[in-house]
Amino acid sequence: MGNKTKVGIGLIGYKFMGKAHSHAYRDLPFFFETGVVPELRAIAGRDEDGLKKAAEKMGWQSYETDWRQLLERDDIDIIDICTPNISHAEIAIAAAEAGKHLICEKPLAMSVKEAKSMLQAVKKAGVVHMICHNYRFAPAVQWAKQLIDQGRIGKINHIRAVYLQDWLVDPYSPYVWRLNKQLSGSGTHGDLAAHIIDLARFLVGEFQSVVGMMETFTKMRCSNDGMMKEVDVDDASVFLARFRNGAIGTFEATRVAGGNRNANRFEINGDKGSIRWDFENMNQLQLYLTDDPLGMQGFRTINCTESCHPYAAGYWPSGHIIGYEHTFINLAKELMDGISKGYSPSPNFEDGVNNQIVLESVEKSAQNGSWVNV
Repeated sequence: MGNKTKVGIGLIGYKFMGKAHSHAYRDLPFFFETGVVPELRAIAGRDEDGLKKAAEKMGWQSYETDWRQLLERDDIDIIDICTPNISHAEIAIAAAEAGKHLICEKPLAMSVKEAKSMLQAVKKAGVVHMICHNYRFAPAVQWAKQLIDQGRIGKINHIRAVYLQDWLVDPYSPYVWRLNKQLSGSGTHGDLAAHIIDLARFLVGEFQSVVGMMETFTKMRCSNDGMMKEVDVDDASVFLARFRNGAIGTFEATRVAGGNRNANRFEINGDKGSIRWDFENMNQLQLYLTDDPLGMQGFRTINCTESCHPYAAGYWPSGHIIGYEHTFINLAKELMDGISKGYSPSPNFEDGVNNQIVLESVEKSAQNGSWVNV
């Protein structure tokens, strides 16, 4: 790291996403040159025993059992929020007021109102801010964006996107915080549909209107203490969309699609070609072009590991694939570049607000059974 300026990270939350973010900060300087480099200063959580073990394992210099202590520390420059959705707004607004840069897991907030208050806070404070939609940063997705912007598939007519998981297909799967509306805001919709909404906005454009439905298939589940608890969030959400540029879209998110561990997929159809991507084969992008010679038409598979592909030159020789964790490293690179140069890379809190508006519009449609303007 030489004499480069170090920025202190204060991470709140240390389980799944905390682990992914910690790894990204540690590995970033190994792969990419950035104007500033992250340093793992402190991690925060409520369970001191678990917190101490996580800090030692993941390489954090210290830990705090109250996240507010991070805001008072001069050695903390960035607050990274990996907590349940209910606490995003409180932490982000307090951190912004303390002059800390911010990165927050998705969805940004529990509601549009909360999301807008978070955006207002970071703008007022003048701090750098991002939301962690890591799937944008798969090299294949970034390459798809470049091909679309170059007009290679022409005018976009249609996107179909799904995010399918199956960890709740078993009705005896235990009750967790993600099944509690008071803690999460919504279920599958905010957890998974938020990702494909963000990808659609990134690749196709802004939403105009939506109509959808949401369903809960297992109404009660058993918690770890043996008590039966009501599931008051959706197991699945499905919606149609119109975009401002005239394209249409179909979207499906579920946690009860047996055999799908993490099937985040989209297909985009234009009048000159089509693009397909499947996260479970995240290095590969499929491309079809209508001007290919007759008899040779069809989807070609592009292994996005060449040095010309976004971020790929930072890793391995061509054909040597990368994985899930590298999407976070690529995102962390953008965050460090933003802090170094004084801007908020996309996706940032503005994207978080716009994604939240789409999420909330679908919920309103599911309640009233009609189209809702975004």
